[in-house]
Amino acid sequence: MIENWTKEVVIQRLLAITLLVALFILCFQVVQFFIVPALWAAILAYVTFPIYNFFHEKAKFGPSFSAGIMTVSISLMMGVPLVIGLFILQQEALSLYSNLIYRVKVGYLDVPDSMKDLPVIGQQIKDALWQINKDPNGALEAFRAWVQSHLYYGKVALDVVFSSLAKLGMALMTLFFFYRDGTSLVRQIRQALRNIIGNRIDSYIDSVGTTTRAVVYGIGLTALAQALLAGIGYYFSGSPSPTLLTIATFIVALIPFGTPFAWGAVSIWLLSQGHTAEGIGLALWGVFVISWVDNLIRPIVISGATKIPFIIIFIGVLGGLTAFGFIGLFIGPVVLAIGLAVWREWISQHKNEIFAPKEVVLTDNQMLLKFDEQGKDAKKKL
Repeated sequence: MIENWTKEVVIQRLLAITLLVALFILCFQVVQFFIVPALWAAILAYVTFPIYNFFHEKAKFGPSFSAGIMTVSISLMMGVPLVIGLFILQQEALSLYSNLIYRVKVGYLDVPDSMKDLPVIGQQIKDALWQINKDPNGALEAFRAWVQSHLYYGKVALDVVFSSLAKLGMALMTLFFFYRDGTSLVRQIRQALRNIIGNRIDSYIDSVGTTTRAVVYGIGLTALAQALLAGIGYYFSGSPSPTLLTIATFIVALIPFGTPFAWGAVSIWLLSQGHTAEGIGLALWGVFVISWVDNLIRPIVISGATKIPFIIIFIGVLGGLTAFGFIGLFIGPVVLAIGLAVWREWISQHKNEIFAPKEVVLTDNQMLLKFDEQGKDAKKKL
């Protein structure tokens, strides 16, 4: 084989590899912006594919029509709460801004006494309030100057918002094609990986599918349950904008053990406003009701379905979030699930070698003593 590798063949192979690497780099540069939306679309399509199959196979709709129904339905499920949340946020922001400007103009800007009594910063808060109420017009001019000097950050924030909306639209458009052509695409990917790794790739793909579905259901159901329970607490405690707070709690609840920061902040705000009973009641509701959902649903749904220790899922979620951003909530556990599947397969294949009893190598003196003992035992038997 090596004798046939002439100089021309080596140069040809090197040129081919170079062109392939260059093509891969160029393709990555082209699709780099669309990788994260495509991953979100793939996750959504895989998790909800049984519903697509219902429309396509049970209801006998065409693949494009079934994909359109699913895409429109998911778009409405995501878009309606988003529009409502943005509308409420806009109204709350305008109300807060108008109230703040009015208080500054009349020279009566104040905060609860609990904030004034805070250590270290309490005196600074008092001094700042005194300066603002002493010269309202000067305070407003200083505020306008500060806003104008920081307009760049507003532009950055708008760029992030428009980029996120563009990625969301791209994800929804890609979702349609994943529904319609997903089966063929998965079959091609499975065959390509089988050509590289072998038939063992089937168990890895099954592990990826099971983990993805369990993590999405576990995280999604937990976040939804906690947000609804927190919304009930916000409503009965008299918290401002309970609908907006419920949506914010759902987003925070997607991160493991992040929900206490949501209802805890609202509880502290109620206490700072003098609503002691409501603040304590919301805190107790959060500790004894909301937090227990995280301890019950998430481990049962995720670990029960995947047969993977919950600590690995937990590390995967937080580590993926740190490494890949929000999409890492699902990528992290999948990566660790593949690693665990490889580990279990290796242990299973080499089980006899790893757990076999070790052979004891005897020295010459030990061999002589053993023969003597065996001879004495034989004489006794005779």
